[in-house]
Amino acid sequence: MPRVTLVDETGRAIGAAEKLEAHQDGGRLHLAFSILVFNAEGELLLQRRAAHKYHFGGLWSNTCCGHPEPGEEVVTAGERRLGEELGFHVPLRPAYRFRYRAEDARSGLTEDELVEVLVGRYDGVPAANPEEVDAWRWQSVAEVRRDATHQPEAYTPWFRLMLARITDNPPVSRS
Repeated sequence: MPRVTLVDETGRAIGAAEKLEAHQDGGRLHLAFSILVFNAEGELLLQRRAAHKYHFGGLWSNTCCGHPEPGEEVVTAGERRLGEELGFHVPLRPAYRFRYRAEDARSGLTEDELVEVLVGRYDGVPAANPEEVDAWRWQSVAEVRRDATHQPEAYTPWFRLMLARITDNPPVSRS
């Protein structure tokens, strides 16, 4: 079972736990990352999490999420996970951090995460891993924001928080 890095309120590592254990019994604060990948038109790559995922399955979310393994750099972990979930590799850069907490009523699991948001650019066609991703789409941020406003239950709670910070015309660097 994969392990996650437990942290205190300041983000300092204080231990490790199995990933599932960190999400049980009200959750334990741990490190995570969420990736936003844009194309040349400024569209955001969204994924619908596989329905059988252990929490928040079947919901639309940002490009990719995950947890660095204990001792693993966040950007390295993000680039690794992007390949595992969507079948491509691009350089990622840190954008900002936030903390959030959410309970998944269906699974009974709790997310309590300090999230590093990573940003990248890709102009190809993903090769989504069906064990991780049920569907994907490129969509403008304005369209995603409108849809998430009308049907918030279709989106993951962390992505709804992230969506508030994404501009309608994100800068698209040639990385």
